Amino acid sequence: MLRSGLAILSVMALGLTPLALSAETRVPGSLAEIQLGFAPLVKQATPAVVNIYAKRVVAVRSSPFAGDPFFQDLFRDFGTVRPEVQNSLGSGVILSSDGIVVSNYHVVGEATDIRVVLADRREYAATVILGDEESDLAVLRLDGATDLPALSLRDSDSVEVGELVLAIGNPFGVGQTVSSGIVSGLARSGTASGTGRGYFIQTDAAINPGNSGGALIDVNGALIGVNTSILTRSGGSNGIGFAIPANLVARFVEQAREGRIRFERPWAGMSGQSVDADIAASLGLDRPGGILVSALHPSSPFAEAGLRPGDVILTVDGQPVNTPAEMVFRMSVAGLGKVAQVTALRDGVRDTVAVELRPAPDTPPRAMLRLDEGSPLPGLTVLNVNPAVLAEFNLPLGSAGVVVANPGPYGARLGIRPGDVILAINGNAITQTAQVQDALRDAAAARALRLDLQRGLQRLSLRSRL
Repeated sequence: MLRSGLAILSVMALGLTPLALSAETRVPGSLAEIQLGFAPLVKQATPAVVNIYAKRVVAVRSSPFAGDPFFQDLFRDFGTVRPEVQNSLGSGVILSSDGIVVSNYHVVGEATDIRVVLADRREYAATVILGDEESDLAVLRLDGATDLPALSLRDSDSVEVGELVLAIGNPFGVGQTVSSGIVSGLARSGTASGTGRGYFIQTDAAINPGNSGGALIDVNGALIGVNTSILTRSGGSNGIGFAIPANLVARFVEQAREGRIRFERPWAGMSGQSVDADIAASLGLDRPGGILVSALHPSSPFAEAGLRPGDVILTVDGQPVNTPAEMVFRMSVAGLGKVAQVTALRDGVRDTVAVELRPAPDTPPRAMLRLDEGSPLPGLTVLNVNPAVLAEFNLPLGSAGVVVANPGPYGARLGIRPGDVILAINGNAITQTAQVQDALRDAAAARALRLDLQRGLQRLSLRSRL
C-alpha cells in the first residue's frame, strides 16, 4: 500500500492521473494476453514470401595489374576476358495464385538461371518478364505454377509513420526469417544504395543481405512495400532500411500483365530542383517545399499544360512533392494514359492544371546506326536524339544531335561511353547518325581521329592515331 500511494503521489506531482500510470504500466492480466504475438500473422503471410537463387554469367578481365593503385587504371583493358558465373541470393513476394512474383532487379536482373523456393519447399524455375534497374524492381513468372498463396497489396499512400510492420525474407541465406519494427519514415528519396533512384518507405525492422525483394507487411498481412536496401557502414542492419511502396509495385505488375518487358514511366520533359530555405526566401515563400521548374522541353506535357520555368510545383494528385524523384514516383503511380492534377505556384498565386501522363515521344526517328568491321570504330552504335532517347539515357534537356548507345570494343578502349553525345568528328559537326560513317571514313583516310563529345554537362575531346 505504501508503494502504491507513493506512486500515485508522484504521478499527481507530475500533473498526470493515476489512470494514465495504470494503463502505461499494466502487466498482462490473462494467459491469452501473455500469448499475444505476431504468430497468426506470420503463419498467414510467410507462405507467400519465397527464396530466390539466381545465376548470371559475367565477363571478368584477368589482369596482373589488378589491385595496383597506379597501374590498374593505366592498364584497365589489359589481360584476358573470361566468363564467370555469379550467384545471388534474395527474396521475392508472390502476388497472384498463377505465379506472378515481384523481387529486386539487383537480385534477378540479367540472370541466366533463376530458381524460386517456396516456404513449403516446393521449387520452380522462373523467368523475368519485366525488369527495371532504376526502380530496382523485377516481375517474374513461375513456370507451371498454380494455386499459390499470395499477398494482397495495400494502398501505400495510407501508410503512416509509427505503424507496426514485419519484414520477411532470407537474410544471409539462413532461411526464411521475420523481423518486426515500425514505419520510421515516408517519402525518402535518393537515400537508398545502388542504382535505384526513387521514393521509399523507411523502416527500422531489421533488413540484411538476402532480405532484398522480401515483403514488408502491415498488421493485417497486406504488402506495403518490397524491401530493397539498407544504410550501413558494417554491412549489417543498423535500423535504417528501405522498401519500394506497394503502389509502384502494382503498376509494375499491371504493365507486366500487359506484355511489356520494360517499365514505361510518364515523361515529364522537365528539369527542376527542390525548394530549399534560400530559394523559398528568394521567391517570397513562407517555408521550403515543392520543386522549382528550371527548364521545360518543347514537347513536355507540363509545358502543354501551361507551366513554365520559375513555377513551383507543389502537389501531384493532391500529394505533396518536394523532390524530382517524388514527382516521378507520383506520375508513375498514376499511370500512363491518365491525367494528373498538378498544383503549381506562380507569382504567389496557386493554380491547378491537368497534365496528360504519356511516355516520351519517339519522334523524330532515332535512326539507329551500327558501324561494321570496315569502320575505324566497329560496333559503335549511335542514335539521333529525340525525347525518348533523352529519357532513356538521362540526357540534359538541351541535348541534340547524335548519342552513343554502344561504343563497341575499340570505342570503349578509346574512352567513349554510352550516353556520350557526339558533337563533332575531326572538326565536322555531327547532327544526324547518317553523318557518322562518312566522317569516320574521312578520319581513317587522314589516319587521325578527334572526337568532340558532350558527357552530361562536361565537354571533352578524345584523340587517337588510326
